Amino acid sequence: MAWLLLVLAGLFEIGWAIGLKYTDGFSRLWPSVGTIAAMVISVVLLGIAMKSLPVGTSYAVWVGVGAVGTAILGIILFGEPATAGRIASLGLIVAGIVGLKLSSGH
Repeated sequence: MAWLLLVLAGLFEIGWAIGLKYTDGFSRLWPSVGTIAAMVISVVLLGIAMKSLPVGTSYAVWVGVGAVGTAILGIILFGEPATAGRIASLGLIVAGIVGLKLSSGH
């Protein structure tokens, strides 16, 4: 259950990271409200997951899920470059997340 909450926390991290782009420096009300809500939910879920998972693993997976998802959505939504090096680097982050899961013992 902790791993599911951790991945969910990472998905909400993607939501707030992408949401920041739409807040226009927190000058737009509803995108700002949604972004702040996603931030709070993400951190709360991370905290709950950390009750039973190691802090280093939890944080690394949370950041990794957020980074990979945000980069992919940046490519899709904002036309950011999808170079071979960038895609390969994202693959390495995913490999790290999988490695942390497989070696966690949880």
